[in-house]
Parts: sequence; structure tokens; C-alpha cells
Amino acid sequence: MEIREEILELVRKYHLQKFGSRRFDPASDVVHYAGRVFDEQELVNLVDASLDFFLTANRYAEQFENRFADYLGLSNAILVNSGSSANLVALSALTSPKLGDRRLKPGDEVITVAAAFPTTVAPIVQNQLVPVFVDVNLGDYTAIPDRLEAAVSPRTQAVFMAHTLGVPFNLDVATDIAKRYNLWLIEDNCDALGSRYRGRLTGTFGHLATTSFYPAHHITMGEGGAVVTDDDDFARIARSFRDWGRDCYCAGGESNTCGKRFSQQFGTLPFGYDHKYVYSHIGYNLKATDMQAAIGCAQLDKLEDFISRRKHNHGHLMKALAPYEDRLILPSSSDFADPSWFCFVITVRPEAGFTRNDLTKFLEANRIETRNLFSGNLLRHPAFQNINCRIVGNLNNTDLIMNSTFFIGIYPGIDQPQLDKIADTFNRFMNGERQS
Repeated sequence: MEIREEILELVRKYHLQKFGSRRFDPASDVVHYAGRVFDEQELVNLVDASLDFFLTANRYAEQFENRFADYLGLSNAILVNSGSSANLVALSALTSPKLGDRRLKPGDEVITVAAAFPTTVAPIVQNQLVPVFVDVNLGDYTAIPDRLEAAVSPRTQAVFMAHTLGVPFNLDVATDIAKRYNLWLIEDNCDALGSRYRGRLTGTFGHLATTSFYPAHHITMGEGGAVVTDDDDFARIARSFRDWGRDCYCAGGESNTCGKRFSQQFGTLPFGYDHKYVYSHIGYNLKATDMQAAIGCAQLDKLEDFISRRKHNHGHLMKALAPYEDRLILPSSSDFADPSWFCFVITVRPEAGFTRNDLTKFLEANRIETRNLFSGNLLRHPAFQNINCRIVGNLNNTDLIMNSTFFIGIYPGIDQPQLDKIADTFNRFMNGERQS
């Protein structure tokens, strides 16, 4: 294996040459809203996995799933190819016939929000369920707690919402409602890895939770995501939906884990039909590769540092922009929440004297990237305008977010010179400058 070590040592040298440190130039460089942060270990792991030429999931995938589950204190992490796939797998798992009378059936209702990324809501529609939309708070952009119970009807069977931009939704209310009304609870934790509620990590309260490893998120594999759960039966169902819908739960390259490969009855198949080719769900192929998982393993080692740097950057911008709270709604969270911030989100107040677009155009002209809060109001997008749904009360705040809310970056790749650039650009705009 001496040649392998030589290759990996060359990779380390290549990383230094290709991706060596470069100082930020405020006169020409862009302050990105998000991005990958890595060192030589990600590249070494990636090449190491490629040298095995095991192109599907292998040793790194197993390592990542085990370590990620351990981080959350859960028994199961199921690696998939994206956070959106994780949402699809988690919601679809609740439709499994293996859940008996508790399975979600077409026409059942799922409480959610319209100020969301589309692939939180899309699996509800794709499974012929009915999304029930509630409005959100301004500042933390999570569901208004009082609206959740008002949304429950005899058809309601689940709650599926995101911890928006890293801010935990009110888990006291959500878990209480789920318990009292016997509802399933799925946490979309894609933007909130490392966030805590009453000291407990988000993603550990629901029956299932999801995460994303897209480059904008807290750790990255490029593409990738995971479904997590502390319930082994849910984990087996989720793996089935991920792996073509098959009933077999053998790991890749293994056979007869159940010890009954040729001695069971399924459907109207012949008795003893090979269990590796029995399908119990209408599933997908949503697996990740070992090369993605190899990157994730290196990223996991940096997660706590990444979270700390996000919090530091967020706190710095809170102080820098506090003088402008008369015109800007700055981000907030409940006293019980400790967000692992995804970004720095801002709503321009109606009485500000300028619009969101005025401000974001100025920021972009000065090389500070901005993004809207995802879909704004998802129900105003072409794909969702005519879906079967129910709205509880109104979506006034959601519409205000659509028109007036945006965010900028605080990811770990942003350092002090970039924070200073952001603060200076806001100061110039707030003091009346409108040309870059």
C-alpha cells in the first residue's frame, strides 16, 4: 500500500497549491451567502475512497451513518443523495402499509408552512396528502404556535415543518399537539444542524428528521442528506423507500441478514421467493456514494467549529445592524432556542422608506450576495397554485416575507474583513447612499 500513501501525500500538496489561503480583497472579491469550507482532509478522503473504486456506498458511508447518528444521540441515520430526498423518504415512510392503521393515506392532512423551501411541501403533495398551511412569525420565521392547534382537524395525521434558517420552531407546542392528537412529527432539520431547543439537539424530537449536506448547509458532501430516527422500524422502512422499495435490508454485498432469505411468504409470490428481490414499497433509488460520504466524514470533524463560527458571525452582524432596527426586522429566536444559524435574515419594515429590492440591489452591486427567504409564499408559485390544500386563518406574514425578506451569509468562510465589508455597505446605504 506504499503507493497509496504516496498518492495521498501528493493530494495534500496539491490542496496547498490549488486551494491555499488567499486574503479577502474588499475592492474586488464577493462576500458569498454560503459556500464549502474544507481543507486537505476532505480531498484526501475523497481520493482515498475513489482508489477503492467501490462506486456505491461502502466503508465511508457506514462510518458516516454511525458517527452522525452518534452525534445526534439517535440509533439510526440513513444516508441519501440530498436533503430533498431525505424529506421525500421521511414523509413516504409514514405511508408504509407496515404501519397498519396509522399509515398516512391519500386525503390525510399534514400541517406545514408556506414560507418554506419547496421540497418540504412537495412530498406531501406527491403522496396525495393535503398540506394545511399556517402563517409564521416575523423575526424567527417559524410557525405561529397558536395556529398549530387551530390547524388540527379530524383528517390531520402529521406535522412536517422546518427549523427555518437554523431557528427551532416551538417544539413545546409541536410535540404537545403531536402527543395529544396522536400525530406524526417530522422535523426538517436541513438548515439547523447543531441547533438546540431547551438544550437538546433539533432533529431528535420528532418521529423522523431530515438533514441536508448541500454546500450551503452546516456540513457538505456536495450533494447529500440523511433521514434520522431513534426507531428501528422507521429506519428499516426509510431504507426500503431509499433502496428501490425492497423488503430486504441486507447491506450492499451481503446476503441473508434475516436468516430467512428463501423461507418466507410475500404477497402472492411463490413461497420462498428470494428475499433480496421482494418489494414492499413503491420506492426509489436515492442512495449516496462512498465518495460523498468520505467528504462528509472529514466535515463531521469540523462541525462544532463551524457552528461556533456561524454563531460568532451572526452575533457580530446583530451588533453592527442594531442601529437600524427602526427600518429592519433583525433575526430572533425564543428564549428556549439556541440556533445554529444558517444565515442572517432581514425583513425590511413597511415604513422603512425603501424596499427590499432597493437594499439588495445595493448590496449585490457592492459584491455582497443576497438570497430571498426561499419561496416567499410557496402557494404563489406556478407549481403549487392549484394544489389541494387548506389554509388556517391568513398568510399575511408569509406574503410580507415574499415581498420584504432576504438573507446574507454568516457561514464559516466569512472572516472579519468580510464582516467589516458587510457592515460598511449597510452603513453607507442607511446613510442615504444609493449608488455603488
